[in-house]
Parts: sequence; structure tokens; C-alpha cells
Amino acid sequence: MSFVLSAIRFRATGTLLRAVAAGLLAIAAGVCAAQPAAFPTVKPISLIVPYSAGGPSDAGARIFATPFAKAIVQTVLVENVAGATGSIAGNKVLAAPADGYNIYYGSPNEVILSPLVNSAVKFKPEDFRLVHPLSTSTLVLLTRQDLKVGSLDEFITLARASKAKPLAYGSVGIGSLYHLITEELGRRIGAPFNHVPYKGSAQVLTDLAGGQIDFAVLPYQASIDGMVKEKRMQLVSSFSRSLPPALKHLKPVTDSKLLTDFEFTIWGGLLVKASTPEPIVDTLRNATVKTLANPDLRKRMEEEGRIPFDAYSKEQVVEMQKTQIAAYRAMIKALDFKQVN
Repeated sequence: MSFVLSAIRFRATGTLLRAVAAGLLAIAAGVCAAQPAAFPTVKPISLIVPYSAGGPSDAGARIFATPFAKAIVQTVLVENVAGATGSIAGNKVLAAPADGYNIYYGSPNEVILSPLVNSAVKFKPEDFRLVHPLSTSTLVLLTRQDLKVGSLDEFITLARASKAKPLAYGSVGIGSLYHLITEELGRRIGAPFNHVPYKGSAQVLTDLAGGQIDFAVLPYQASIDGMVKEKRMQLVSSFSRSLPPALKHLKPVTDSKLLTDFEFTIWGGLLVKASTPEPIVDTLRNATVKTLANPDLRKRMEEEGRIPFDAYSKEQVVEMQKTQIAAYRAMIKALDFKQVN
């Protein structure tokens, strides 16, 4: 009898243990289901470019995406969302969850200037958080092939002589940095210009090569060299003091005798929604720093006319974003640029 009772007790205890174990597993499953999945493991990361394919932003994003994907151990897809000087892409990032899967590949032109100069843009520069800067781009003066200029000073002389029929230039949109810089150039040299806005630099380059516009101030990209060699346009000067190896042959703005103290560059980087959790931002920043340490990537960036950033700490990134927002606000005030609708 005692043997039978012991066996019954064992069976009952085993059944109870199994029931308890099953209950614990169910609770654990419920807890796991309630917790957010670790980043990044759920889906591909979208690197959102605010311009159409073929421009310098698109080229830079595609150069960066492959080594970045290896560093973060996740699929990274480049997504082109053009229009409204980057605000359409900005709205897409801000409308998405703050989970790190939608990253804005942009510059102050789109996330700082655009909302400051255009009342139709409803987001603020502070709605984004800078993950890490990537590179500084060289701005260059391009003209149509048959414009009879061979230097910046010759361009200035021609522009001053063309007041009756102002030279037409293309930019990536009203209120863009390239719009502001070119208007300031005209003001400084005493020559009016005719502004033709586009949705991206690829379209600007196409019309410049076709002779529909006279000139443009844009970030350099390697594809420009091919157009210059094919005599589809002229690469006249740089607006940067320091030039990457690929542009050492180009005359910097400091060579001009008619224009002094007119140096402009623009940096680009990765940005996310400001409310993105700190651990996700840290993961993205660490992967970016690892990517920027890749010598092959740095070489390709330099070939595209970019000067790569070195690693920044979290505090340096925060301070950079704060300083840059203040600097661009000051520039708009100094230029007395009126907000557009």
C-alpha cells in the first residue's frame, strides 16, 4: 500500500511540477511578448535620402550604406524621398515610430534651414537628433559649357555685365543653403541672379548640362568630373578653403581678387527622431563610428569630394547640433532672408 501511495504521490507531484512549469513558461512568454524586441533585429533599417537618385546625397548614402550595414549587423536600404527641400523626407521620419529603423541621411540644409526659412515646413530643427556627423562636402561653382568664364573672377565680371539679363542658376529648392549662398554671392558682387528651383541636384545638373540654366553652386560629386571631361559643363571654382585630394587641382575661393571672405562648406550626417530611446541612439552612433574608421570608406568619401569626420563622443555630437542650429539662425538673420510661404 505504501508503495502505491508513494507512486501516486510521485505522479501527483510530477503533474503539479509540469503544471507549474507550464505556467511559468506562459508567464515568461507573456513578459517577452510585452517587451520590445532588441534593436536592430526585427526589420531592415531605412536610410532616407531627401533627394532623388543620382545626386551627391544619394551617392554618399549608397557609399555609406554597405559598410554601415556590416557594422550594425543589419540590412540597410537606401530610400529616396525627394521634394520640398527635404521636408517631405523629414516628415516621413518624424511620422514613423522612434525605433531607429528610419534614419535621415541629411544635412543642415534640410533639417535646420528648411524649417527656419519656410513657414510651410511644420517641424523644428530640434525635432531631430543628430546621431553622428559623417563628412563635410566641398561646394563648387559649375557653369554651362559655353559660358565664357575660366575662373571665379571672370564669372563675377560676366555676372556684373549681365544685369540687363541676369544669369540663371539652379538650386535644390527655395530656402536651401545653395539658394541662400548664391543670393548672397549676387549681393556681394552687385549682380542680380534668376533663381530656378529644382527637387534635387541631379535635375540641376541635367539642365545645366543641357544649357537650360547658366550656373549652379552645389556640393561636388565624382560624376561631375565625367560631365566636365565630356564638355557638358565647366567646373570653375570651389567655395572651400580646404580641399580633399580629389579636388587639389581646383582653385579655392581664396584665389579670387574680386571676392574675399566668402567661404562655405556643408556637413552631412545621420539623424533620427528626437524621441528615439538613448540605447538605440547609442547603438547607431557606435556603428557609425566603426563605419567611419573604415579606410576604404574614407577613401571613397574623399574621392567624392568629402572630408570624413573622426569619431565624436555623445557630448560632442549634442554640442555640435546645438551650435549648428544657432549658427544657421544667425546666418539667416545676417542675410536678412525673409521667410517664404
